[in-house]
Amino acid sequence: MNIDRHPCFNKEASAKYARIHLPVAPECNIQCKYCSRKYDCVNESRPGVTSAVLTPEEAFDYLRRAREKAPNLSVVGIAGPGDPFANADKTIKTLELAHAEFPDLIFCLSTNGLELYDNIPRLKELNVSHVTITINAIKPEIGAKIYAWVRHKKHIYRGEEGAGLLIKEQLRCVKALKEAGIIVKINSILIPGVNDTHIEAVAAKVKSLGADIMNCIPLLLAPGSEYAEEEQAVPDHELLDKVRAGVRKELPVMEHCRRCRADAAGLLGHDNPELLNELKRTVEERSWLKPDRPMVAIASYEGLLVNRHLGDADFFYVFERGDGKFISRGKRPAPQPGGGDERWRQLADALRDCSVVLVADAGARPFEVLSESGIKVFRCSGLIDQLLRDIYEGNPLKTVASARLSHCRRSCGGGNAVGGCC
Repeated sequence: MNIDRHPCFNKEASAKYARIHLPVAPECNIQCKYCSRKYDCVNESRPGVTSAVLTPEEAFDYLRRAREKAPNLSVVGIAGPGDPFANADKTIKTLELAHAEFPDLIFCLSTNGLELYDNIPRLKELNVSHVTITINAIKPEIGAKIYAWVRHKKHIYRGEEGAGLLIKEQLRCVKALKEAGIIVKINSILIPGVNDTHIEAVAAKVKSLGADIMNCIPLLLAPGSEYAEEEQAVPDHELLDKVRAGVRKELPVMEHCRRCRADAAGLLGHDNPELLNELKRTVEERSWLKPDRPMVAIASYEGLLVNRHLGDADFFYVFERGDGKFISRGKRPAPQPGGGDERWRQLADALRDCSVVLVADAGARPFEVLSESGIKVFRCSGLIDQLLRDIYEGNPLKTVASARLSHCRRSCGGGNAVGGCC
């Protein structure tokens, strides 16, 4: 087990080698009763907290800058603020970009394990060498006291059913990771009266599956969490020492954990201000809008939701921000269907003061033609006010995949799909 340069797996390395967490995974597929991701204080150090969520491309740019600022950087990790595999596409894309440029770095993930299994072969290809899985119980009746719900393959499970499903996935992932030659650390949150007498059994089970090291983390009550509202007891040092002693009979125990944030950067317990400034700079440079194109066009039926196909829209709502509000600039008529590329060049001219067009869906060709004219097209859905807020504040947009793109005839002159999307 090579842990010489990994500060989370090796206490001696934590004094010399820095790590960086890339916060690219905002969504989570379980709800732990001790967790809340709604709160973010700059002085708060715990999982689930980040000052920003980055796109994979932004995370890669941030990593390049951080590598220049911190030559002792040895580990790139993804640990949320949700779960990496509730955001598998973003996680894998980030790893692909980072591994291609920095194959010498250690790649690490922290996950609940629910959606991990099918991604293990790709992680192996990308040289992910260290994975942490948080396993708080191996009995569903105990897990049901820890997890409010579990979402797996678009279904919500609660109680012992949800906990049992999660535990089954976690345990098969430990075995599969070891078969792939990946170092496995197990995190267990110590919760008095819930799993404090159970964690040693967790250690014995994961040891039998090949786990390498274990970390017992005392419960921290996150503001707004279910446990915080119930005033769940937190463990004292005596209980923590007792549980760790039991685990130590089975596995080596990590005892220098600092409950790292999802945007941690620097030495363990001593984040590097220069690296955090680079994260801030990355966010500040993000902008969907160009100074000479301050407006946003939206395909909508009623002006409340983004819900209309680009090719079907006979007009677009146009908005601009002013005095902290979103101001409607009326409707712009769209060119008539037909005409191929010329139709989209005419639309680009009609929207020449817009940087962004939001649509429910669109074909491939309008994306290309409008992009050539300096207009970004995003497929998305939701309330217009929220999407406008994300655009003007530079937040990542939650986009949706096209249902028609793969079937679109690139050279058509209109008439296919909905109203002629190409």
